[in-house]
This record gives sequence, structure tokens and C-alpha cells, in this order.
Amino acid sequence: MREYLLVFLVALSVTYLLTVIAREIALRTGAVAAVRDRDVHAEPIPYLGGLAMLGGLCAAYLVARQLPFLSTASEDFVFTDAGVVLGAGALVCAVGVIDDIFELDALTKLGGQVLAAGLLVAMGVRFWYFPGADGTQFALDDAQGALLTLLVVIGTMNAVNFVDGLDGLAAGVVGIGAAAFFLYCYALTAENNLTLATTGALLSAALAGACAGFLPHNFHPARLFMGDSGSMLIGLVLSASALTLTGQFSGMPSSGGNSLFVTVLPVLLPISLLMVPIADLVLAVVRRTRAGRSPMSADKQHLHHRLLEIGHSQRRAVLIMWMWAFTIAAGAVIVSLRDKPWVWWSLGSMLALSIALTFVLPKLHRPPKTGLGDTGLPEYAAVEGRPEEPVDPRPEAEEPLPGT
Repeated sequence: MREYLLVFLVALSVTYLLTVIAREIALRTGAVAAVRDRDVHAEPIPYLGGLAMLGGLCAAYLVARQLPFLSTASEDFVFTDAGVVLGAGALVCAVGVIDDIFELDALTKLGGQVLAAGLLVAMGVRFWYFPGADGTQFALDDAQGALLTLLVVIGTMNAVNFVDGLDGLAAGVVGIGAAAFFLYCYALTAENNLTLATTGALLSAALAGACAGFLPHNFHPARLFMGDSGSMLIGLVLSASALTLTGQFSGMPSSGGNSLFVTVLPVLLPISLLMVPIADLVLAVVRRTRAGRSPMSADKQHLHHRLLEIGHSQRRAVLIMWMWAFTIAAGAVIVSLRDKPWVWWSLGSMLALSIALTFVLPKLHRPPKTGLGDTGLPEYAAVEGRPEEPVDPRPEAEEPLPGT
């Protein structure tokens, strides 16, 4: 555990320091997010935060190779697979950098994603089998494994890209998912007396550190955006971390959790850890298709936009979506490890709290009406020390909201 903690801290520190350099590169190359109708930031913000995160991941990988436990335990598969994932991540990050500077079309970006995911498949980082509840295995042939890998990896990259719409949202959601997956890998191998040195644990610890190191620069008000270079990178690393589980054990280790969850775990984990952005992705595709528009066309109706519309501030909207991500990610991991009544009671309580904070909190913070002023519009009492003044409750759609 101490060596994984060091990997986390190295990724955090290097990412935090490299964001200054990435911001300077973005300003010099013109990789700056202009203010568009669908955005919620009010001034241009530099991109290329993905370069800093890639640097943090690579630094953590290099340090891990020198640590006594990780460098001697099953080195062949741990560092070989991790190197392949970082190579594919560097490829898709490069595509994202080009997009952040020159704005590639959607089809070209998709081609880059397919190329990066195809590199994973070609180098053996893919789905190999599905474990059965009775201990049997359903082996996937090359075509089935490749197709399922492409769907999961590309879907996760685009889901993270879609949710990257508020300061700190994508980095926080993926960081929570990576931390949850690390705990799953560590606990599962410890319970089965297997080696604790696994690619999934190494990559998820480094990814959680990279996200944590980027957040101080990206939380509202953001000084730097991760851009497509960052969102596609962390989406690929998170999904690939789950893929490595099926290639490093002759059979999926047993646990004391729900057998159904263990059976579908290789597909369930990347989906459950990013349920919030994936749900946003599916809703966006359905919404745009029904309106007769391209699924890749932009709009301002994502989940985070809707939270702003019902009265949440930017920071509170981000914290609420972090809580939803934590509830779903922690729920998937805990149920996979433990199938006890207290687990389900805890998940129910967390779910109820998340619903209350999402829908009830805006009403509690809404200023009370005090009558009609001279303008004929409702007056509201002073809130948070501000003087009483008439406020027009009708939002102006043309006025950009602050943030990213």
C-alpha cells in the first residue's frame, strides 16, 4: 500500500507542477477555449491540461519501476501492460492536442480514438473472457474481445469528453472512479492471497493522483482546462485499467460480494464508475437524434447545465455530480466485495442524500418573496448579506454564465 501511495503522490505532484508549463504552451500556441453559446465560462481559458496529466502518469510509471515491491513482483505483465496503456494514452492525447489547437472534425477525432483503442487490442490489453458465477469461464475469441474492447474504451473516452463542461467536473468524477477501482483491485487480490502488484491497481492509483493534482488549477474559477487531450486520455486509462483484470488472472478471483456483479464485472466496472457521464452521453445522443440533428452536435442541455438551470451554483453543481459519481462507483465496488444487508442500507442512504441535495437544496437557497416592488416584479429578501433589491426572476438566455 505504501508504494501505491507514493505512486499517487508522484502523479499528483508532477501534474500539479506541469500545469503551469501546459498553460504557457496553450497560450503560445493559441489553444484557448473561446466563449461559445453552449459554454458557461465568461472569458477565454487555456486548454492542454491533458499534457500535464500525461506527464504525471508517466512520472508515476517511471518511479513505480524503481520501487522494490512493484519492480520485483510479476514485473512482466504489470509494466508491459501499463506501458501499452500509457502509449495508447499518449497517442490519443496527441490527437486531443491537435484538436485543442486546430479544432478537428468529429470524424477525425473518432478515427484517433479507434487507433488508440486498436493499439490496446493489438498489444493484448483487451477483454479475454467473462467469468461465470459457478467458477467457469466464457472465453472470447479475437473478434469478440476486440469489438467489446473498442466499444468500452471509445465509449468511456466520449463519456468523459461529454461531461467535461464545468470546472473540475470531469477530473473529479474520473478521480473518484479511479480511487474506487484501486480499492477494488487491492481488496480483491488481498482476499485471494494473490500478488498485490497488478496493472489495474498501478494505473488507477496514478490516475487518481493525476486528477487530484490537476483539480487545484481546474476547480472554479478554472485557470486551465484539460481539453480533449485530457478528457480522452483519462477516459482511456480508466477503461483500460479494468481491461487488464481479465488478462492477468487465469480466473477471476472470488469475493464475498454479489455473484451477479462479479460475473459481469469486466464490463460493469468501467460503466458503473462513469455512470453519470455515460448517462449524459446516452441522453444527449437520444435528444439530438430525436431533434433531427447529428449526435455529435453541441447543445446546452447536459446534466450539468440542467443543475445550473434549477438553481445550483457552479461549485455546488460540480460537488453534487461528484457525490452521484461516488455513490454509484462506491456502490458497484462495495457490492462486488461484500453482499451484506448493511451494504444495501448504506447505499440506500447515500442515494437518498444525493436526491435530496440535487432537488431540495435549490429550493432551500431560493430567496423568499416579500411582495411586489415599484417595477411590478417580485421582491426578494436579502441573501448572504446583500442589501434588499428588486430582482427579475426571469433568466436571460443570451447572458453567459460564469465558469467553464
